[in-house]
Amino acid sequence: MNSAPDLSGRVALVTGVSRRGGIGYAVARRLAARGAHLFLTHWVPHDDTQPWGADDLEAVRAGLSAAPRLADLSIDFADPAAGQQAVDTAVAEYGHVDILVANHARSGGDGTLFEIDAATLDGHWAVDARSVLLLTQAFAKQYRPERDEITDRGRVIWLTSGQHLGPMRGEIAYGAAKSVLAGMTATVAAELIERGIVLNTVNPGPVDTGFLDPRSTDLDQDFVDAVHAAFPRGRAGTPDDPARLIEWLVSDDGRWVVGQVIDSEGGFRRSRF
Repeated sequence: MNSAPDLSGRVALVTGVSRRGGIGYAVARRLAARGAHLFLTHWVPHDDTQPWGADDLEAVRAGLSAAPRLADLSIDFADPAAGQQAVDTAVAEYGHVDILVANHARSGGDGTLFEIDAATLDGHWAVDARSVLLLTQAFAKQYRPERDEITDRGRVIWLTSGQHLGPMRGEIAYGAAKSVLAGMTATVAAELIERGIVLNTVNPGPVDTGFLDPRSTDLDQDFVDAVHAAFPRGRAGTPDDPARLIEWLVSDDGRWVVGQVIDSEGGFRRSRF
């Protein structure tokens, strides 16, 4: 892990940081090691519905003790006001926010084209797309660029799931909502760069955040083995794989990458599925 404190003094709002096995936690851990203050959001009621269950939030906080300062908020992004509330709370705590990593998402409760209904579509749209757009809007409105030689220090990272690369059967609602983020990346990035904010979207590919553990899910071991085998290195992604990329994108070194959907999948051979 790069321990250079080049994010010192900057405040990073990272959503969906509720499990030590998640991408949000891995991102927060790396930004803390670079000197960033952390403002985290979580929503344990969602985690409780998942096969792997919720984590101990005190243990999550303890694992991020490298951060100079840390604050967090329990919030449901299905609420249309949640994005503004999260940003307002972070600003009240720190005075400003410089980095936004919109990592939260709704998992489960999906289906095929023949199984979904309006409520399913609306539920995923609300959390996986609408909340990200409104959260980004609230972040951009409060952002004030620093007056130095590098003015484009605002950062927004969205996460999508590779819907543009191949089918995601059985995940129509989730895939549709996440596709909005991939599709709107260039447009929103073009608007934000005028304010000194750089936006990019990361597709981390299949990352084992617990869903590939047959002990905590109903997945067949043969399927799990097949997913790992579809990677040239014989393993699916780990949370730290996308976290390394996000760490670089939010640093000053990443300032010349703007409005891109970056597929960071470790050579995943999608054609096998």
